[in-house]
Amino acid sequence: MSPVAGAMLPPEDAEAAPFWEGARRGELRIQRCPVTGRLIHPPRAFSPFAAGARPGWARVSGRGRIWSFVVPHPPLVEPFASLAPYNVVLVELEEDPRIRLVGNLVEREGGGIDRVDAAALRIGAPVRVVFEPISDAVHLPRWMPAQEES
Repeated sequence: MSPVAGAMLPPEDAEAAPFWEGARRGELRIQRCPVTGRLIHPPRAFSPFAAGARPGWARVSGRGRIWSFVVPHPPLVEPFASLAPYNVVLVELEEDPRIRLVGNLVEREGGGIDRVDAAALRIGAPVRVVFEPISDAVHLPRWMPAQEES
């Protein structure tokens, strides 16, 4: 269990429930507009691309690229202060680079968010999603380095 268990868990939200259900199953799910086919994130009740359209959910590959990153340093709130410095990455999804998710880069599944050397972080680096259970209900998306597809 993560040292951040219990700290800043996502709020219960009916619109986002399928996202978290997918994460518990090891699947990255993103909403899709039923009219345009465009991906939508964060989750919402209606598509911003088609008036009145209710988005469905699509399983996506879980692959992407680091779009941006930051390495926070103290002073920070606990329990994050004891982990600093650690990384926070913004990942653009392979299916639609306009869809970006926040997470942490880890060197392996279950690895600590403070274990990746900040000097190794690169914008554009390929990553793939893994999920870390921090409670029975919440498995957080984390990102691992991925090989370039040829």
